[in-house]
Amino acid sequence: MGLHFETSEFADRLTRLTRQMQDEKLDAVLLFAQESMYWLTGYDTFGYCFFQTLVVKSDGTMALLTRSADLRQARQTSILDNIHIWVDRVNADPTVDLKNLLIEMDLLGARIGIEYDTHGMTGRVARLVDAQLMAFGQISDASYLVSRLRLIKSPAEIAHIERAAALADDALDAAIALTKAGADEADILAAMQGAVFAGGGDYPANEFIIGSGVDALLCRYKAGRRKLDANDQLTLEWAGVFAHYHVAMMRTIVVGEPSYRHRELYNACLETIQAIETVLKPGHTFGDVFDIHARIMDERGLARHRLNACGYSLGARFSPSWMEHQMFHIGNPRQIEPGMSLFVHMIIMDSETGTAMTLGQTYLTTDDAPRALSRHSLDFISA
Repeated sequence: MGLHFETSEFADRLTRLTRQMQDEKLDAVLLFAQESMYWLTGYDTFGYCFFQTLVVKSDGTMALLTRSADLRQARQTSILDNIHIWVDRVNADPTVDLKNLLIEMDLLGARIGIEYDTHGMTGRVARLVDAQLMAFGQISDASYLVSRLRLIKSPAEIAHIERAAALADDALDAAIALTKAGADEADILAAMQGAVFAGGGDYPANEFIIGSGVDALLCRYKAGRRKLDANDQLTLEWAGVFAHYHVAMMRTIVVGEPSYRHRELYNACLETIQAIETVLKPGHTFGDVFDIHARIMDERGLARHRLNACGYSLGARFSPSWMEHQMFHIGNPRQIEPGMSLFVHMIIMDSETGTAMTLGQTYLTTDDAPRALSRHSLDFISA
């Protein structure tokens, strides 16, 4: 089997989940998030874009319902041995197969939690599941049950995260080596992704972001490449990925002579991220992190140029996003605890002057001060 963890690690995770289920009076949960299935069993696929679900009972019994294309995938990548197949056909409704499976598992009338808030469940699937199960048992939204457990990383997970961090640094080295006037974004992007692959890493859960000139003010991927001018700006957001664990980074590299505005915005980014490091530890919340971001940016007159979030939790994630549910935004009461991997990003996009500046890296939280996972400094980068 292609497992990335010892079976004892999976056993510990299942124990944590079933204990939480018992606390919340759940007889079973239906997992639709691929990252939840991966975390719990090692199951690794992109077949979640079709219907599939992992049924977990409070006694630790598990059963996967999926398509025939994922049968061997589940056998070879996971600890699962109870795998059921629903058949592709015209007007197929796999939720009927699900209900029959739940009857076989003695769950008629049970209290069942469902992961709704995931890319592994479309609106159509949610409606079909509800139609089948509303009269079947007591249904509740358990979208964040496993997500909350995944927030705290085990030593084995941290080892994968550290490998991912090294790959993120390798990607930045590759980008810096190529960034200069006349360089093609295509070559830079290929070198960054190639560095991750060459280091034994994986595809990211979402595309690397690359943009220069006016497109340096974008913080999403878009199609199309250009060559860098003699005076230019290049915004990059990427992640090292190992065993699906992500360590994200973000930088804006200035080509040629940096403008006064570039330096001004960089100083704001650096001051803010250094201030955030003082609260990125137990005793503070995700909302506290955002409050510092907003206060410093706004004091510098940058309220209209900043975003309404400044980072999020990371971990093993699947497309279309490497972001976890917990974000640094206003009022988030989630407590920071040791063993979290948290991406902090400063993004200032000044559309009035056409100036971009970003600065971001991933931290591992400890009992006290956070540990930056990058070997790179937060220094201004110019080419």
